[in-house]
Order: sequence, then C-alpha cells, then structure tokens
Amino acid sequence: MSRQLSIDVAIIGGGLVGSSAALALRGMGFTVALLDQGYCGAQASGVNYGGVRRQGRPIEQLPLSQRAHAVWPRLQALIGIDGEFLRSGHLKLARSEVDMATLEAYARETAEQGLDLELIGHNGLRERFGWIDEGVVGGSFCGGDGHANPRLVSTGFAAAARRAGVHVLENTPVHGVTRSGEGFALEAGGGLSLASRFVLNCAGAWAGPFAESFGEPVPLTRIYPSMVVTEPTEKVMSVNIGMEGGGIYARQVERGNLVVGGERALPLANADFSRPRGEGALAIMNNAAALFPGLRHLQAIRFWSGTEGAMPDRNPVISPSLTTPGLIHAFGFTGAGFQIAPGVGEVLAELVRDGQTQTPIAAFSIGRFAATSARTDAGSGAGQNQEPNQAGEIRS
Repeated sequence: MSRQLSIDVAIIGGGLVGSSAALALRGMGFTVALLDQGYCGAQASGVNYGGVRRQGRPIEQLPLSQRAHAVWPRLQALIGIDGEFLRSGHLKLARSEVDMATLEAYARETAEQGLDLELIGHNGLRERFGWIDEGVVGGSFCGGDGHANPRLVSTGFAAAARRAGVHVLENTPVHGVTRSGEGFALEAGGGLSLASRFVLNCAGAWAGPFAESFGEPVPLTRIYPSMVVTEPTEKVMSVNIGMEGGGIYARQVERGNLVVGGERALPLANADFSRPRGEGALAIMNNAAALFPGLRHLQAIRFWSGTEGAMPDRNPVISPSLTTPGLIHAFGFTGAGFQIAPGVGEVLAELVRDGQTQTPIAAFSIGRFAATSARTDAGSGAGQNQEPNQAGEIRS
C-alpha cells in the first residue's frame, strides 16, 4: 500500500546527528521526517566508545565542539534523560618525550579556545593518578570533558524527537531522492513517498552514494572500531583516558565496569556490519593491563564493534550542497562524532532556517574534495537529478 507524506525537512539517517537535528528543527516549528533503514541510533551513534571530549580535536573543530560542550549538561531537560553523562575530565597520556612535546604544542595552539588544559609531568601523574603505569611520561588534562552512554543518548534524542512531533520512520530505507520543483521527492521502503523542501544527508557510513548522486563524490571510507567491557570492579579509573598518538582509550562507568577500546574489527561480507577479532580483543585487554596494572585480573564480559564513516583528513563534511539548493550534508565524523553531534544538529537546523550559522564550518565544506572529484569523475555525468547508485539505495 502506497503512502504519501509532505514535510519541510527530510533527514536521511537516524543517528545522533540526524536525530539531534530533527529535535532542533522541530523546536523551530518545522515539520520533519527522520528516516532510518534500521533503528535510530543502532549504528555508529549507539555503539561507539562514549567519549565526550574536546581535547585532541583539530583546532578547526573546536568552535563546534565548544558549542556541543554547552549542550551535554542540559541532556535531562533536552531529551528527558542524562544519558549517564559524567564530567569526569579527559586525561591524554604521553608514552614518550616526543608525545609529551606534542601535547605541550597542542596546549599552546589551543590556549585561546577555552579548553583550560593542564599539563602534568611524570611525578604529578604518580601523585594524582597512581593507578597508571609508572612508565608514562606525562599527560594533558581537560577537566571539563567526560563520557556518557551512547546507547542511551543516541536513542534518547530520537525518542525526544518523536515526542516533539517528528515523524520517526524506522526500518524505512530511502531508495531514491530527486529534485522536484522547489524541493525534493523521496521514495522509501514500505511504499512511502515523501515531498520535502530540504533534505539532510546524515547517513553516516552510507552517505557517500547519496552525495555522489548529486554530483558531489567524496572519499568516504569505513572504519570498524572495536571495544571491550569488563566485569564491574571497585572504583579505579577516575577520568576518561586517551593516548597521544592513538592506542588505548578507557573509561569506568558508575556501575564499575570498564569500557576499553583501541583496535579495529573485521567487516562482514556486505561491509555494513562487523565483528570483533579475537586477537584484537585480547590485545585491547593486554594493553589495558599494561597501562593500568590494577586491572590485570579483570574478566572481559562483552566485545562489540560498529561501522563508522571516515574522511582522509579526519574532518567531517558539514556543508550545504554546492550543486543542489536545499540539500545539506553532515557525515564522515571518523570515530569522533559523539561529542560534537548535538552541536552539529543545532548548526544543521540553523542552516535550514537561516541559510547560515554563526559557528565556523568552512573547514568542513564538501567543496574541499571538488578538485579530486573533478580529476577522477570527469565525464561521469553525475548531476543533481540522478538517483543514488549502488543498487539505487541510500543506506542510513
């Protein structure tokens, strides 16, 4: 049976970016449909590590990160739950003098950004964080950062959007989108046809074909982070931990479980899903035990992974389309989208309402890939009225 729906804004992708944008747009009075091929928040938004950090981001992301920073303490009022958000502080560790010099340089470069970073030497670490291995050289502490439960937060935004009047359409893949008059026509699962004035491409790792169908190909790839959670234990880890140069990241939740990551999983046959590698999970636990000696005898009780979109410069695409009025992109957060997503949602809503935002996003323009696209796709005929490729389906 065919159905029709006419709204102001259609959002493809029910992750945290899409659902926060839906909630913000509904608060501005727009009619909104939020479409997801599965369940809202079931992909990267709901299975990530849960770090809520500004520290360590590229400088161009910090204004957006600061905007999101103001949202996290308001979760209870905004979506009805606190999402287990805890402003624990984020401690980034240096394993060598070279790593420490990098942390020191970052602190200098971001001194005017409001992060209030505190550099801590080896002796200071031993005094304040005695549970960290003695071999760590030093660290950088951002007291305002923290962590939260992604499973609760990602679904919480979608649920709040539904309560606000957003048409939340789960198990509804978008098969095609075309320009139609002054807006867009969308064909979706279940015989649903939608007409909208705006379309937001928030389809995460599945956003590339959609952008390409409107003449804006991007070098979007996929990554598959792998995490481990341990049995509960007494309170050991008081802060959210990261490592300069990559490696282990870890946090302890109020129930006592530790969440630890730092390896990559294996994609399954269709690459939409992944599974942890046995040796990867073992490496995570061994690395954590080496860095935090007090955790050596803990048992791991669950392993998981997810599928995330990644860009080569590690910056997302947050940008009005350069080919198609009314189309706005937001994807490719490269494993670091959880903290900034609520800020991105507000920015997207402003772009719809005002055509601009006061938060600097020029560094995230989809146009930064235009030169590469022109070389690789010349003569391809991609244009704004073409439907998505890859079997004609946009995954969200």
